Amino acid sequence: QAHLVASGGGSVQSGGSLRLACEFPHYTYNGFCLGWFRQVPGKEPEGIAAVDNTGRKAYAASVKGRFTISQDKASNTLYLNMNNVTEDDTATYHCAEGSGMYYRGGYCTSTGDLSQGTGVTVSA
Repeated sequence: QAHLVASGGGSVQSGGSLRLACEFPHYTYNGFCLGWFRQVPGKEPEGIAAVDNTGRKAYAASVKGRFTISQDKASNTLYLNMNNVTEDDTATYHCAEGSGMYYRGGYCTSTGDLSQGTGVTVSA
């Protein structure tokens, strides 16, 4: 599993925007799915956005219409554009590679280790 590094988190007011990035060093794109997960203390990680190796994207209902996943293959970077955030989006965000994808739920399946997280705090 390549070492994944997520960045771009921070504090933002409700209604604002953030852009997260995930670098895949030495990534050769042998996987099927790239995706974003988020986790709050005491709960399991929640898959929120994913893209397969054909470019097909899917999102969890909680973020659909507000978040956009994109990929820059030239730089081996995955992005998550977060718009119109709410306090419910406060979490630690991680990226991961998976060998499958659940399109209806908007997340990668059979993933390797999640990346080091980047924290997002949304205030009222």
